[in-house]
Amino acid sequence: MHAALIVPAPFDAVSGGYGYDRRIVAGLQEAGHSVRVIELAGTHPLTDELAREAACAAWDSIPDDIRPLIDGLALPAFAGLDDALSARGTVVGLIHHPTSLETGVPDGDRAALFDIEKRLLPRLACIIATSETTAQGLVKDFAINRERIRTVVPGTDDAPRATGSGGPTCHILSIGTLVPRKGHDLLLRALARLFDLDWQITIVGSAERDPVHAQSLVALAAELGITKRVHFVGEVIGKALEVLWQQADLFSLATHWEGYGMAIAEALKRGVPVAVCDGGAAGKLVTQASGVVCPAGDWINLSKALRRLIFDTSLRQKMAEAAWLVGQTLPSWKTQVREFAQALAG
Repeated sequence: MHAALIVPAPFDAVSGGYGYDRRIVAGLQEAGHSVRVIELAGTHPLTDELAREAACAAWDSIPDDIRPLIDGLALPAFAGLDDALSARGTVVGLIHHPTSLETGVPDGDRAALFDIEKRLLPRLACIIATSETTAQGLVKDFAINRERIRTVVPGTDDAPRATGSGGPTCHILSIGTLVPRKGHDLLLRALARLFDLDWQITIVGSAERDPVHAQSLVALAAELGITKRVHFVGEVIGKALEVLWQQADLFSLATHWEGYGMAIAEALKRGVPVAVCDGGAAGKLVTQASGVVCPAGDWINLSKALRRLIFDTSLRQKMAEAAWLVGQTLPSWKTQVREFAQALAG
């Protein structure tokens, strides 16, 4: 199989979506498939002229015998190539979640993204969605025939079971780029109500994608009087991230929307109980025994759930055991690469 993945630069960006793309590309290449990665310059998904020019150049560079695979974050840059997408008949979309669902985007921009996606998505030969929730949304909101969508959820690696902090303080870990969609502001408000409990939170995520929002989170922590308990550590990967996982007593994310929730899967894989909001697919992996799931945007109920988990160490221990058992049922990357190859070939 020969394919070309088109994705906004840089391909080594730290996020769940890019992490998925990298693992799939590496897995396909290991299996003997030819996969070329084309990185688009410019601003995405609210595209500028540079992004649109890069999309046109990428399109022209792909020979007819190579199957184009367009990451959903890059798809709006192809506005204007509508007929070309249809005529080729082999273009595949890789959709983590529609860009028009991004929180914090002005209504006019979101509407424009929705119009572009509603126009372009039906022109693709098929779509690979990274969760059933995303697949259902594509059918409902974009009128895509369900038979044209294949679902290939992310895989997980084997990981050691988290030991926890081992101390009286409940160490909470949250992972997500500092953008409005991740709901870090709601999580901070939920935790600020728990001034009588002993907790600390480490928030892992880049501040570069939305520096203004990232600065507002730091200011909010100060306003709420919890600066000494909140640690923004930026992007953390590899062994340093594994150290944070091992020390975590609890994982929490107040996301407004997740196409899948890779960080939640990683928590369960390590036996870390979770407290999350149910935006998109965020709560789908969490069982009643392994964590708590609150309605998206409801930081009051999230605060109540966190109070119970932070206060009751025995409950956390029981949930950690259940989380570990759930985590061991999650699919491997090897399995999911094979599923992806079949979807791409079809």
